[in-house]
Amino acid sequence: MVEQQLQVLRPETMIEEFKKNGVTHIITIPDSETNYLYELMAREDWLDIVPVSREGESVGVALGLNVAGRTPVVLIQNTGMMESGDSIRGMALDAGFPLVMVVGYRGWTRRGITPDTAAVYTEPFLHAFGIKYFLVEHDEDGNRISSAFEEAKKTRRPVVVLIGDEYHGFNR
Repeated sequence: MVEQQLQVLRPETMIEEFKKNGVTHIITIPDSETNYLYELMAREDWLDIVPVSREGESVGVALGLNVAGRTPVVLIQNTGMMESGDSIRGMALDAGFPLVMVVGYRGWTRRGITPDTAAVYTEPFLHAFGIKYFLVEHDEDGNRISSAFEEAKKTRRPVVVLIGDEYHGFNR
């Protein structure tokens, strides 16, 4: 019997996509789920990490960086994205600036059994705000991150990259 290898999204893949798309800043709340990703990002001399205390602050910080000619990415969890709803509406949607948000899809499973309401409400939240999103589960999906950047630039709107594997491999 051939053992099937678990497909994951490696943090290195995300960093490669960020570099390819000229990302200059990551706005995030450091947490134990993404500690390995955080450590890798901190080693990159072309990338600045901007910690915030609440997810709702992340969009305003991103807007300021965008106005200054930088390319920020907001890296938060789906619960934090929902907490940021008013900031997303007022600063990203109404201001009309391109923004890629990388959102951990906490509680999501592809099997349809989703006991965590954070996952249950994530996609309806995005639909209600009219925000396009791309689901990324493993390395083979990594190019969808570039697709999100292209969409954000073209539409001058926020676009979300949903990380569907709950950061497996990001905590080493």
